[in-house]
Amino acid sequence: MKQLIRQSLVGLTAALMVVGISTSATAGIPFFSDDELPSLAPMLEETTPAIVSISVEGTQTSRQQVPEMFRYFFGTPQQSPQERPFRGLGSGVIIDAEQGYVVTNNHVVANADKILVKLTDGREFEAEKLGADAQSDIALLKIDPENLQDVTLADSDALRVGDFVVAIGNPFGLSQTVTSGIVSALGRSGLNIGGYEDYIQTDAAINRGNSGGALVNLRGELVGINTAIFGPNGGNVGIGFAIPSNMMKSLVDQIVEFGEVRRGLLGILGEDVDAGLAEALNSPANKGAFVNEVQEGSAANKAGIQSGDIITAINGNELNSFNELRAKIASLGAGAKVTLTIIRNGERQDINVVLDAAEALMAEAKDMHPALEGASFATGVDRNNNAAVQVTDVADGSPAARIGLRENDVIVGVNRQRINSITALSETIEEANGIIALNVQRGGSNLYVIIR
Repeated sequence: MKQLIRQSLVGLTAALMVVGISTSATAGIPFFSDDELPSLAPMLEETTPAIVSISVEGTQTSRQQVPEMFRYFFGTPQQSPQERPFRGLGSGVIIDAEQGYVVTNNHVVANADKILVKLTDGREFEAEKLGADAQSDIALLKIDPENLQDVTLADSDALRVGDFVVAIGNPFGLSQTVTSGIVSALGRSGLNIGGYEDYIQTDAAINRGNSGGALVNLRGELVGINTAIFGPNGGNVGIGFAIPSNMMKSLVDQIVEFGEVRRGLLGILGEDVDAGLAEALNSPANKGAFVNEVQEGSAANKAGIQSGDIITAINGNELNSFNELRAKIASLGAGAKVTLTIIRNGERQDINVVLDAAEALMAEAKDMHPALEGASFATGVDRNNNAAVQVTDVADGSPAARIGLRENDVIVGVNRQRINSITALSETIEEANGIIALNVQRGGSNLYVIIR
């Protein structure tokens, strides 16, 4: 009862302050003694030992413009690759103390030759990278599992807008920095941050160096991995994004088992549902994923999903957009069983689906064309969610890097002919004579990569 009265008084005081009523009249009421003030400190004392600082060293390839005269006389490529050393800082989270597993962002450790993990107690470990996924921006590291403390994972699907969260990381090299805020939005996508986007948005301050750090709830449970911010010059303006813990765990489990991410594939093309489309279809759902096309022989086709269906939930969790569905499906492994809630002819029903494996590279890149050697491809989608070919990796200094291909490029055409699969890419290149022009989407830009 005493605790309940205290909570009520604190709530009343906070409410009065919000509406602008002075609380001076209550100043003499002894709500708490000095050592009983409400604080996040007890939770943080238990949680922060699982949050680490990460420093990296490595080399990366940059390209220098070559004067036209030299290109003319010597046939030198327009951009000459040069290797330059780099150093970087980031954050990480210990998710398994017994195994020494540390999760961070892929962009923190990409191209790193040396990865150093520093704990709150001052100990430092050189880390091994077990695997990474550039499209979802997750990497898994391993350090010596000696007297480590890990963090408990929360069910990120249970998060609600308005829930309080705390960000912990290493911004600007200031280790163990803590900021707090709320969940501002869920299921954020279409931001062109990564290949698969299903972000938690928060106003907890996130800055450079927070990447790979923890977003925790008030129990100290991990709800997300801090990944990106919107803000001028990289500064915080209260719009930060984190990868949900459930998505992270699914990807990490695949890396642990296979050494790589083996994506699930549903086999549909679609778009977002809005009020106009819902009205046209006489649908009670104003959001979700509209199915434009079901690919023959796909997991969706085998399960009975049809064009015109509206997918409103996956495993009981509501969907806001087609991109959110795509990201959730992609983070689940091949063979995963999911339940999709759909609306067909105005009626809801559940359909169980066993996901296929995402299309693997069907031909070695060098077999397509020598200029593509060093590149890896997978089935992907363009900005309009049409099937295309995703560049998943480009080896530094390779022929593919020299012609200008980059990781996460989306190839949508060859010599102005639309392509929607790796098979189509291979066949179109094989049939082409002379110069080959790859139509590529990169971020918000459209460009051509020329193969001579």
